[in-house]
Amino acid sequence: MTRRRWIADEVSGDRAFLFGRNAEHLVRVLRARTGQRFEIATPEGVRIGEIVEIAPERVVFATSPLAHEEPRQSSAIIHLYLSIFKFDRFEWALEKVTELGVSRIIPVIAGRTDAHLASAAAKRVERWRRIVHEASQQSRRDAAPEICHPARLATATETALGQRIVLAESERDLRLAALIRDAADLSMAVGPEGGWTDSELGVFMNNQWTAASLGTNILRAETAAIAAVSVARFLSGKESPTHATRR
Repeated sequence: MTRRRWIADEVSGDRAFLFGRNAEHLVRVLRARTGQRFEIATPEGVRIGEIVEIAPERVVFATSPLAHEEPRQSSAIIHLYLSIFKFDRFEWALEKVTELGVSRIIPVIAGRTDAHLASAAAKRVERWRRIVHEASQQSRRDAAPEICHPARLATATETALGQRIVLAESERDLRLAALIRDAADLSMAVGPEGGWTDSELGVFMNNQWTAASLGTNILRAETAAIAAVSVARFLSGKESPTHATRR
């Protein structure tokens, strides 16, 4: 049976800690006891953690190396520029692209982003970080992807890392699969409901992004995000990395 994995909230020497919701779930829901062992993801890698101290919102593990440590595999780090759309579907997309191995998610306020959603997005960031943290543990990642603060399109696209690809309904010929190449970083942008405006596509082009298509079907934003990450991961020929900047 696969041992459950937790991402440490804090590490000090050979001690790892879970706090808050993580600790509460382990103690109250899973009824953990001292002496139980779990996999603990730390900045130095995955270790075995044995519970040595339990409190309602704090669990302490004594950690030691895994008997057979899982090898880390290199691949392009995927930065997903995801336009903000209806929060329930947006959050479902966050969960799924996390499971697929995306490394960083930049919520983008686009021209067709609903004004109410745009104004409320900043207040949802901590919730989004909890969602991807939980999804990372469920999918046995080493770390949760970074969730950036929502940014306007012009600002976000200027600083994108590595190869830059924008998914666009207006692109008829060039498919995403034909563009993916060996790169340390891959930035992909997925538009909101209704797609990117012509002026926004102009911003992408001015910032050296290349437009690509996922096919002839018109996809919902959350479907396009999942499909794009899946294609990028598959074409890398390797598992996507799970390391991300810790906050």
